[in-house]
Amino acid sequence: MRSLLHSLCFLALCNASCVGVKRLPPIANYNHRIGERVEVSPGSYTLPNGLLRKNPQGLWELYVAGDPLERGLANGILTEELLHRQETAFISRVQELVPSPFRQWMLRRFLDRFNRHLTDHIPTAYQTEIYGLSRSASDTFNFIASSYPRLLYFHAAHDIGHALQDLALVGCTSFAAWGSHTADGKLLIGRNFDFYAGDAFSEEKVIAFINPDRGYKHAMVTWPGMIGAVSGMNEHGLTVTINAGKSAIPHEAKTPISLLTREILQYARHIDDAIHIARQREVFVSESIMVGSAADGKAVLIEVSPHKIGVYEVPNTGEVLVCANHFQSEPYYSDRRNLRQLEESHSKYRFDRMNELIAQTPQLTPADAAAMLRNKEGIGGVDLGYGNEKAINLLHAHHAVIFQPEDRRMWVAAAPYQLGEFVAYDLDEVFERLATLDTGVHLAADSLNIPADPFASSPDFRQYEEFRVQMRKLEAAIATDTRLSDAELLDFQQLNPMFWKTDFLIGEYYRGQRRYADALRHYQLAASRVVTTKADSALIQKRIKKCK
Repeated sequence: MRSLLHSLCFLALCNASCVGVKRLPPIANYNHRIGERVEVSPGSYTLPNGLLRKNPQGLWELYVAGDPLERGLANGILTEELLHRQETAFISRVQELVPSPFRQWMLRRFLDRFNRHLTDHIPTAYQTEIYGLSRSASDTFNFIASSYPRLLYFHAAHDIGHALQDLALVGCTSFAAWGSHTADGKLLIGRNFDFYAGDAFSEEKVIAFINPDRGYKHAMVTWPGMIGAVSGMNEHGLTVTINAGKSAIPHEAKTPISLLTREILQYARHIDDAIHIARQREVFVSESIMVGSAADGKAVLIEVSPHKIGVYEVPNTGEVLVCANHFQSEPYYSDRRNLRQLEESHSKYRFDRMNELIAQTPQLTPADAAAMLRNKEGIGGVDLGYGNEKAINLLHAHHAVIFQPEDRRMWVAAAPYQLGEFVAYDLDEVFERLATLDTGVHLAADSLNIPADPFASSPDFRQYEEFRVQMRKLEAAIATDTRLSDAELLDFQQLNPMFWKTDFLIGEYYRGQRRYADALRHYQLAASRVVTTKADSALIQKRIKKCK
């Protein structure tokens, strides 16, 4: 992380005269007046072209309709308080990673340069929608940038988080199955979205139902302030989900992936439509876009990167498609970054584990999909501990979603992580009910809901949550050379004993205290567990050698 910050600081100083986004999108021909927000009940609001309310499971349901400016203005007015909380959570995370005011200043200079041509790569309609949203953004964060360029930057920041492996923000897993591999023969898609930017960032999950003046109606699982699509389905049963690939650190922002996939959702009816749209845009990170299609009865991967694009389809006899964080199409067979990702990361392990789980359940149902997305064990059922990135369920997902495109159904998991109840929605029924803008109308198809995972109410889960708290305290103690008792460390170890990082951190503490025999014992225990990456294993062996 430190080397990354030095690089950003150097770029900022070299380009201190550069400026970022200054030009506003053209809005003269759009409707600027959408009416006043009416509070129906605490946390429930309506407008002439939209509404917002929280469902019983704690998921926010947002509906907006109209042209790009109308949609953006309505989104911002309805979610104003949520948007402020989301910005606070995201910026607090950045300040935690970059505590120095001087480095924060240099980071702002870097962002100005990095995003200087961002609007050249974003369709005007989405610029306008973001501008409308930004009208409700707080002035509190103008020290970063004024509201419109700041929200544009945040859409690009999602991609930067994928590219900067130092931040370790992502580790998504998804699958699609159809034909003989599903109980009804229809296409079934499941995905975990493991983009992590702090606990507070994941608190407000939004299911956005969009009725645009052009293109197709669509639904997305997102967060306040985000108009891009990371998981979504349109009215014709075309779905998109995204998984990060191995990227070089980019030098300039181009089309954010989430806005490319939003464009696919809004304008594509078939897989070929999606491929055509993807080929029209320049991106600045590597990403796998899983596109499922009710019309085509299957799913494919569109694998995009700054210099090439590939499309991966399973062979004619195959009816299962699995996606982790590496590429599978022909253009990437010899790509050095992709080969390194396969060898050194946890992507291939999760890929193999998902295939194993699918093979164990030959005719999948949505409930089976939920069980696989919640699976915490490793290959062969091995105990990974809790929070291991080799697991399908890393226990830090922003959201999980299941799609049945041919029936226009989707299930979205309530908190915590993907352990809460999967709430079902029938898109045909949802958009029919929303046409009246009746705030009392019920949107979820409750009879189809998938129950919460019992693990969420278990003592083991409570221990894991306490482990996360104590892990941050231990990391702080290591960094500040704060003394801890052996009893405190033993208590910490017992909270998550099978996770390799538990003993590794205890070893790090003892090493800092020059208690090398104790450190060696815990490093050896860490090495005996299932370690996440090749780099982690190498570091443990290095520590063992030094302690010996």
